Amino acid sequence: MNTILITGGAGFIGSNFVHYFLNAHPDVRVVNLDLLTYAGSLDNLEGVLSDPRHIFVKGDVTDAELVNSLFQNYDIRGVIHFAAESHVDNSIANPGIFVRTNVLGTYVLLDSAYRYWMEGPFKVRPGYEGCRFHHISTDEVYGSLGDEGKFREDTPYAPNSPYSASKAGSDMLVRSYHHTYGMNVVITNCSNNYGPRQHLEKFIPTVIRTALSGQAIPIYGRGENVRDWLYVEDHCEAIDLVFHKAPAGSTYNIGGENERRNIDVAREICSILDDLAPREDGRSYAEQLTFVQDRPGHDWRYAMDISKIKRDLGWSPSTDFAQGLRKTVEWFVERLGRAGRDK
Repeated sequence: MNTILITGGAGFIGSNFVHYFLNAHPDVRVVNLDLLTYAGSLDNLEGVLSDPRHIFVKGDVTDAELVNSLFQNYDIRGVIHFAAESHVDNSIANPGIFVRTNVLGTYVLLDSAYRYWMEGPFKVRPGYEGCRFHHISTDEVYGSLGDEGKFREDTPYAPNSPYSASKAGSDMLVRSYHHTYGMNVVITNCSNNYGPRQHLEKFIPTVIRTALSGQAIPIYGRGENVRDWLYVEDHCEAIDLVFHKAPAGSTYNIGGENERRNIDVAREICSILDDLAPREDGRSYAEQLTFVQDRPGHDWRYAMDISKIKRDLGWSPSTDFAQGLRKTVEWFVERLGRAGRDK
């Protein structure tokens, strides 16, 4: 039974992937390394914590001694690296932690994997030929688009926030370990994810949370910034496919092909909430939408060209945005309602 190290597996995308991966691969064991910062929670792992194929380790990806011990103790044969500081607003306020976690943490993992799997540059240890390092990145490394065009895998990097700059740096480190040492790596850059287990600070959960609490729903600027929305379960399927099938050294963009203005997403959420949890006064939650001062350096538009992963690996997103958004709102309404009842 191969053992895969998954970092950040108590966070939003990571925890969804742990659930998906254990179910999809009954012959695999997962070591889940997560520091359990504010963005990670063991609640996200409900249902797998007692699974003998899931080993949770609380720890920091920048702790080289710990990471090295995990490779040695569990004979790690693959890494899927989700762990990252990811909230742009937080990166503006405190960029140092983003550099530490996203850049240094990626280096520590890469170097531990290299030293465990390989005897030297381009020389793999016998029996470790299939070991792979899969780095999860973001579309934000490409910068910002105008009204037209899409990001391709060969789009030059142009990060505009400390968050995206730190992710761009980590991408370059991963690339360097392939070209310098011959290490088996792949990189995937995804668009905005949404779905169950997302932290309440993110855009869609923030709209739901503030709407239900009767607060003003904050929308940056005029809400006209455009994002490509990817349902997290679709993302998990794509990651699994790239991890197992993509050529070594390759990069793939993963997007939902669901471009929406922020204001339109917020209005759609309000409409769903009007149906699922109507306001006591009978008025629409859309009345709570409030425009606030725009974020510094706010990228105008993201959109992903996913023709490469479609062509090479046969993947495309399967979740309709309206369907995925409704499932997401339902999940949060139940969660937030339960939290209120438990107080």
